Amino acid sequence: MATTTTSIGAPSKPGELLSERIAPGILPKVLGRFDMIAIFVAIVLFAVQGSVVQPAGASAFVYWILGFLTFLIPGAIVTGQLGLMFPGEGSIYVWTNKALGSFWGFFAGFCAWWPGTLVMVATAVLVVNLLQFFMSLPPFNVANPLGALWQQGIIILAVIWASSALSILRFRVTQNLVNGVFVVYGAAILTVGLAGLAWLLGGHPAANDFSRNAFGLNSGNATFYGLVILALLGIEVPLNMGVEIRDRRAITSYLVWGSIVVMVGYLLLTFGAMVTVPVKGVNSTTAILTAVQTSLGAFVAGVVTLVMVAFFIFNTTVYNYSFARLLFVSGLDRRLPAFIGRVNRNKVPQNAVLVQAVITTVITAIAYFVFNGNANLSVGIYIALQAAVTVIWCLSMVFLFTDVLVIRSKYPEEFKREQLVPVGVFWAASIAGAIASAVGVVVTLTGGWVFTGQLQGSWNPAVIDNGPWILIVGGVGIASLAVAVVVYLLGLNTARRAVAAATGGSPAS
Repeated sequence: MATTTTSIGAPSKPGELLSERIAPGILPKVLGRFDMIAIFVAIVLFAVQGSVVQPAGASAFVYWILGFLTFLIPGAIVTGQLGLMFPGEGSIYVWTNKALGSFWGFFAGFCAWWPGTLVMVATAVLVVNLLQFFMSLPPFNVANPLGALWQQGIIILAVIWASSALSILRFRVTQNLVNGVFVVYGAAILTVGLAGLAWLLGGHPAANDFSRNAFGLNSGNATFYGLVILALLGIEVPLNMGVEIRDRRAITSYLVWGSIVVMVGYLLLTFGAMVTVPVKGVNSTTAILTAVQTSLGAFVAGVVTLVMVAFFIFNTTVYNYSFARLLFVSGLDRRLPAFIGRVNRNKVPQNAVLVQAVITTVITAIAYFVFNGNANLSVGIYIALQAAVTVIWCLSMVFLFTDVLVIRSKYPEEFKREQLVPVGVFWAASIAGAIASAVGVVVTLTGGWVFTGQLQGSWNPAVIDNGPWILIVGGVGIASLAVAVVVYLLGLNTARRAVAAATGGSPAS
């Protein structure tokens, strides 16, 4: 049964959100350093990205390093500063409220929440892709496994609801399971890197060109910088659970060690795929697994694949419970219906989790069941939604990099007390991160248009042509943001009525 201890009343400090006062009293402090690192890696380190960037050739390594320097590290610096100053539940929602006010706080929170919710469908789709690869391995050798959309839809729904069930257990129990999968996931990534090393030590030549020219950056491969930025999104997400952290030092620990794990992981994955699997005809999801199969055999590839399946099931769980916290605090602040701000007997925001499960179920049903007679339409709905929320997520990162500069001006004493690096570094990090985020938006919408003059943004030109792509994805993105504005206005009116009822007055005009 859902319960809460919320109450309506004015916050005790100027600029303090109601959720900042209430959430610490109803959510237990359970997260330590290792927990935060595991959550960060689950959010940011998608192993399949080692396959996605492979078509860039050796230049993929250069783009990874550029992404680390211009986005991941700046994002870690900014997130660390804001997290230490205001370690409240909801991260970017709280910080943008402090910096820019309630409307922009809710808007930034929506821009962070909506993509995270939709990514739950994407991670479930990856489970399907991985199972298809596993069933194609010896001794199964199944041709076109799980080829029907309805079969894929059933698996996606199973992953979503399994993750929801895990997300409403006692948080310590769920996190212990996530931590265990995190360890074997690390071993699987290491195996991909070892597959590349074993291939070379076995006397085989590298499957792709590693000459000096292959590392060059040019207009033909420039779009991969945008893909790298998209792969690194989610730096601030672990702090959606800010009040549930036992030791504030876990904030800097997860940002330092988590970033190191992410950087090493992506380089290992790309190395394993690049030296073993030719770029020509590479599968953008399973090249890393093909590398293991080619170098170490089908059995090892099967084990690694099953580990990846387990990871993405629990990865969906991490997305589910971490992004549910954004809904939860909005419910506490009466920006959303109050029932979303309630917790169950395990002291976790069950209603927020279930709302996300229902939303993703409806989207899955539309794409995989209602329109399963038209494969192109089904795929088109899915990729257009995923691309649109990617644009929105990048937009939320612009808020992150703006917040730190505004907060430095508004809260100079608090900023100085928690200052991690010189002010000039904050400026450099904010500018670099904002530009990188903008590049992610442009690349998602237009592909290499800036460099080639041609629209090439479509994730699947056979389903949605490059021309209408920008209109469809941009239109879905704008419509989503319009919904955020409407929800905010409705929530504001509801909050005024609630305050008026609690104080015996009339709603403020």
